[in-house]
Amino acid sequence: MEKEEKEIRPRVGIVNLERRGYPRFTVNLPIEYYLVDWSVSQRGRVTNLSEGGLLVYLRERVEIGHHLRLKLFFTSGDDLNAIEILAEVVWMDIHLGKDWGDYRFGVRFVDISPEDWTRLQKFLRSLS
Repeated sequence: MEKEEKEIRPRVGIVNLERRGYPRFTVNLPIEYYLVDWSVSQRGRVTNLSEGGLLVYLRERVEIGHHLRLKLFFTSGDDLNAIEILAEVVWMDIHLGKDWGDYRFGVRFVDISPEDWTRLQKFLRSLS
């Protein structure tokens, strides 16, 4: 009986690569936020952070495309830092957890001062 030769084929499959331009870091940081036309700030949480944007939990529903002014608080060494960011809401879903807020948003950075940008990059480097 002759051995049957099997044809060897390269493996082909689907690879799920993220299309994000920056690495994401899991964090648990407080923020203050307000819509550009609000005068009173509210509190929320940041749970995911990158050089391009944030994953935030807020109590109010904010429509996609709206701009938020954010003040992000974090420690770097012994220093407490607060940086200010203008961000745009790019997606939203409902998160019914009571500890985080009722809504979960993805926001992208629209404007940040050079000084705050440097502080943010230094903080992100400390996380990696």
